[in-house]
Amino acid sequence: MTPRTIDPTPADLKRIAADIPLDTPVTMLNLLRFRDQAEYPAGSEQRPCSGRAAYARYSEIAIRHVRAVGGEPVVMADVLGRFIGPDSEDWDEMLLVRYPSLSAFLDMVGNADYQAGAVHRSAALLDARLIVTRTPD
Repeated sequence: MTPRTIDPTPADLKRIAADIPLDTPVTMLNLLRFRDQAEYPAGSEQRPCSGRAAYARYSEIAIRHVRAVGGEPVVMADVLGRFIGPDSEDWDEMLLVRYPSLSAFLDMVGNADYQAGAVHRSAALLDARLIVTRTPD
């Protein structure tokens, strides 16, 4: 079984910044599997909710930061099923978000206000993938 992945590690950020020129326009493919019930850190004052509801809380914060760096959501859709792929790779939702550059994306994820809001994303997700693609000209 593939290990659960949610949040980027410092090594992930370093690797992506080293492998892709920072001025490259990118579109991020998000594959999301939600928890039935969001799992906030102990002592959190968040009201209990579903994983989808927690992700909606995150999205309200994230969209402001996406737009602030010149990015835009392209597609958000419920996943209906897996046609090809491992049994462990079932997803609930996919999301494409375009950024003017990898640098803009990295600036966004490094923003302290964005990072504070990402607690909702971590609480919401059972598993995720974030795949960097080159935005077509």
